[in-house]
Amino acid sequence: MTAKRTPGPGANVALCRKARGLSQVALARRAGMSVSLLSKVEIGDRALTHGMGAALARAMGMTLDELLGKAPVTPTNEEGLTALSFAIRRFDLPGEPPAHPEELPRALAELNEHRHRTELAAVFRKLPGVLADVTNHAHAFPSPDAWTRVADTYSVVYWLAARHRWMHLAELAVLKQRLAAERGHPVAATVAARDEAGTFLNSGDFAGGLAVIDRAVVQAETTLRGRDRAYGLGILHLRGLTLAGRARERGAAERHIDAAWRAAEEFAGNAGDVEEHGLHFGPENTAVHVIATSTDLERHRAALETARDLLRSGTSLPATRVGPLHMTLSRSHLALGDRDAALSSLEDAWEAAPELARVHPTCQELVRVLTSLHRRANPRLTHLARRAGVPL
Repeated sequence: MTAKRTPGPGANVALCRKARGLSQVALARRAGMSVSLLSKVEIGDRALTHGMGAALARAMGMTLDELLGKAPVTPTNEEGLTALSFAIRRFDLPGEPPAHPEELPRALAELNEHRHRTELAAVFRKLPGVLADVTNHAHAFPSPDAWTRVADTYSVVYWLAARHRWMHLAELAVLKQRLAAERGHPVAATVAARDEAGTFLNSGDFAGGLAVIDRAVVQAETTLRGRDRAYGLGILHLRGLTLAGRARERGAAERHIDAAWRAAEEFAGNAGDVEEHGLHFGPENTAVHVIATSTDLERHRAALETARDLLRSGTSLPATRVGPLHMTLSRSHLALGDRDAALSSLEDAWEAAPELARVHPTCQELVRVLTSLHRRANPRLTHLARRAGVPL
């Protein structure tokens, strides 16, 4: 599963195009974009967006995650992946249940804390053991609580795999998550559908992901009640607005945005967003997703204004949300021609979530483009490029 680091998503477009014997003119025509835009993306004068990437990937017979490039597997991660694959493979072959099952909720909560702090190495280290323990316990003492815990642990597997764009592992995790959710509480199926739609998002099949979300919304509306209903619908609509924004479907994006805000109102009285099943939902995370979708729809000034309001009042959200928020702000600043602000936002992203920034394709791409656009030495950018592994 070892993968070489790609030279940045935009630069990888040129490599993939040439490997397929396509000219810029031919690829631009297939992808429905101008040759000028494609050329700027390839040389680093324009950042590759997920929407453009999906169109280019389809034109070359690839998925978006393949075009963006898989994060490399370090020797330490390879050991963790071997153990994780073993635990996943034995989903239906239970072993000895843990001696202290009362500790399982705490173990899963600690795992999610590492996730929320984007401590990928710690997640790698602990995930195989937690997954084996919760699965073995659920087989020995089956209950909706036990199987929901299994489903929630597979949600962490999905998250870890998706962050590295190891989509075969992500899709396998979602399959097991759905099987566990069938034996768990109804909300577990909603979380599984949200993660399943995420595999479509990462592969660039935005229409397919929206179809998954539409189906899951109908199911959640009929099976969930009370707080679970607001939470479940909320996380589904957040995924829906992201998919719609990447697909540039403004009407669908607005519908999901409106529905997400309505669901978030149920949690407006809390000190911060709630965290359940490893996912945060409430007004703050809804704002973060709306900001990202505004950027995808090229409403950059609206994105920055919403972000200013959010950051001015302070946020309780974890690094998993704060890091990508600053990457989004960097995208909007760059699109508006403010390179210094784009660089500052990228530095904020690295400060908030360094392990995530190191493998995130948006971070890699923005550093590449800023490096290309700066014609004179910039010590801050040089430092960031070295951290990101982007050639100067």
